[in-house]
Amino acid sequence: MNSHLSIRRRRAFLGTMAASAAFFTTRGLFAEQLAATPPREEGPFYPDKLPLDTDNDLIVVNDSLTPAVGEITHLTGRILGPNGDPIRNATVEIWQCDAKQVYHHSGDSDQNKDRWDPNFQGFGRFTTGSKGEYYFRTIKPVPYPGRPAPHIHFKIKKGGREILTTQMNIAGHPGNDVDGIASGGIGVFDRELLRVEFKPIKDSKVGELSAHFEIVLGKTPDERDLQSNRTTNK
Repeated sequence: MNSHLSIRRRRAFLGTMAASAAFFTTRGLFAEQLAATPPREEGPFYPDKLPLDTDNDLIVVNDSLTPAVGEITHLTGRILGPNGDPIRNATVEIWQCDAKQVYHHSGDSDQNKDRWDPNFQGFGRFTTGSKGEYYFRTIKPVPYPGRPAPHIHFKIKKGGREILTTQMNIAGHPGNDVDGIASGGIGVFDRELLRVEFKPIKDSKVGELSAHFEIVLGKTPDERDLQSNRTTNK
């Protein structure tokens, strides 16, 4: 089965289950809506100074010939509205620690210069196309002291506004169940929506991986504006 279709059906199923539980208390809730990606905290290591290179290839910084240390991962996905409509021209930002457990943030990298990987960009951006798609080349996230669940941070922006901040975890990783952020404050359905499989790429000579993470917004920017205008005009 096509992996994108499988993810979409799984999200629709989870959305239907959530809708069924709330149907009698929430008027106007449609079961065909996809389950919204839950927000997660930004954390302390969003770059305080952006790297000189902020493109979607985190493995190579500028024109360096030395790639970052770590398991190369091709990270794809789409940004969708609640009914599955693709969100075009959204800015997707990701950031994560390097394979040596250090973030591209002065509060972390300055204190860990002895093991910081200068060849890992640590942060990247991508603007979605007509199908809401995004792509990054990065590394498989690793745990670090205080966060046993490996994760990649995401921030979605559109029209100069921040729409969603969340975190993606590795499906099946034992650290998920003991990590206070990965497992705390949300239900089992929402936890599953944030857990993504990292799969070996067939015939890759360097052990590359693929991961696919679809992000569904609870409300699109246009819907938020419409709701705000209705409230203001009452």
